[in-house]
Amino acid sequence: MPLKAFRGPKVWLWRWRRNPLRRRTDVLEAWVVLAAWLLVVLTGASAGLAAARSVEHGLARERAAWRPAVARVVARAPGRTASEASGTERVWAQVRWTAIDGSVHAGQARVAPGSAAGSPVTVWTDPRGHLVSRPATASEATFRAALMGGLVGLSAAAVPFAGGLALRGRLERRRMDDWDAEWARLGPQWGRMTW
Repeated sequence: MPLKAFRGPKVWLWRWRRNPLRRRTDVLEAWVVLAAWLLVVLTGASAGLAAARSVEHGLARERAAWRPAVARVVARAPGRTASEASGTERVWAQVRWTAIDGSVHAGQARVAPGSAAGSPVTVWTDPRGHLVSRPATASEATFRAALMGGLVGLSAAAVPFAGGLALRGRLERRRMDDWDAEWARLGPQWGRMTW
């Protein structure tokens, strides 16, 4: 707390105000900070919104194109029967289904343990009849899009933020070098004072 008394009152926008102690580097630093924050906000918002929109459209296309199909278990599924196992437990088993165009396909799908051969199971297929995962619901798609938009926005905003920090650090080093040069020139004169 005692150091706060030596700092004096906080003055907003002091770098832009007329002041005989204001240096050119102070004004340049103020513009760098302003430009960096504007770039951080604009870059982060635009990249985040674009990514969210892209994810949302991609998941909507999947919901529109992917269709459920009824597949049949080829051979008895491994594991205990469904009555002995928990209701959420699933095992991989070979299944076979017929696509919309009439072609027969086979693949691996998650089924209840101990399912008998010929048991029906719902699988999701793409327009070519290949197995895909269940498409995201509208609420899941909104959540995923918001999450991806936020992550991409933060990542994109980090670039101008880091650039602004680096530029401010360089300006600070330059200011310190100027002060060192001034002190080297004027410092020895202080020792010649007479009382």
